[in-house]
Amino acid sequence: MKNILICVAGATPQVITETIYALSRKSPPVHIDELHVITTSYGRELISEKLIKEGILEKLIREYKLPPLRFTEEQITIIKDRDNPLDDIRNDLDNEIAGDLITDIVRKMSEGDDTVLHCSIAGGRKTMSFYLGAALQLFGRPQDRLYHVLVSPDFENNPEFFYPPKRPRKLRCRTPDGKELLLSTSKAEVHLAELPYVRLRERVWLVKKTFRELINEAEEGMRLVTSHYPLRFRFSSTEVAIGNDRIKLQPMLLAVYAFFAEEKKKNCRRAERENCLGCTECFITMADLSDIKVLERVKALYARIYGGDSLRLEDERWQKYRRQGGIPQETLRQHISKINGILKEHVQNSELYEVRGIRIYGATKYGIRVDKSRIELS
Repeated sequence: MKNILICVAGATPQVITETIYALSRKSPPVHIDELHVITTSYGRELISEKLIKEGILEKLIREYKLPPLRFTEEQITIIKDRDNPLDDIRNDLDNEIAGDLITDIVRKMSEGDDTVLHCSIAGGRKTMSFYLGAALQLFGRPQDRLYHVLVSPDFENNPEFFYPPKRPRKLRCRTPDGKELLLSTSKAEVHLAELPYVRLRERVWLVKKTFRELINEAEEGMRLVTSHYPLRFRFSSTEVAIGNDRIKLQPMLLAVYAFFAEEKKKNCRRAERENCLGCTECFITMADLSDIKVLERVKALYARIYGGDSLRLEDERWQKYRRQGGIPQETLRQHISKINGILKEHVQNSELYEVRGIRIYGATKYGIRVDKSRIELS
């Protein structure tokens, strides 16, 4: 497994080397293979100057005989407003841009199965630290870790202290009470605090892009699991039950509606998940809905409603649909419209149960949002 360290940093590049040092002192030690830093244009100058040009990172690696670590200028990501690098994060827009960038980086770096993300929130603006922690909550996997690095107060933010050298040396330090003292680095302690966090990756389905959209999507996904009544199909009485409501549907409407429920309940693309949590992979385009295979499945459901009366399945309507290669799209739209209209009349918050069309990757797909765990097909 490749160990990737992601740091947010500003005017204190020493938090990066302190984190690498602290990770190497863990039991068992964690050796970083690749380093990525998210910072401002001002932060990049300091990080590049100190860690790369002055070679402080390489000194740490040689001094403590650490494995090689990949870190170049290309792995320093600057927060930008459009194409203009930000030298600081000052307002709401800057914060939102930073949040979107940090979230996107964590999302992409967590896509593979052969990596472990080690995320350090010790540097940068507080909002940058928050966004890194929140992004890991959204996309973090079981192996990914979140850290904060704590340094002895006398050495904290000291521009000359980057890690405790093996051969101690004296540095001019400012104590918390404002006094200046010449202190030996042998007194410096670097403590790595591993922070617990709630992993939502396997609990919510996230497809949006911006941080704000992802948070709204996560909230909606959690709400869908906990806040709605079951949807129960009663074929023998041609009705559906939602809470205390019993809604009568014409057999053809019930068969079409049951198809969408069956698609979600029995043909889930994410069968390993107990809940949908906002996932819409079972939604289908109108073109696919008018396919002959869908027609056969709707027919089978129609037969269940009528107790398998084969004569009813061979009437002119079914033969016509079969010749056309499926149920016509306009007919399906009419059925969906009628189903939704009846649900709106009888059910509060009916949008969770309606057959809704949503835009996914440039196409409109149709399905129901009620969670699969709340669907009963008797």
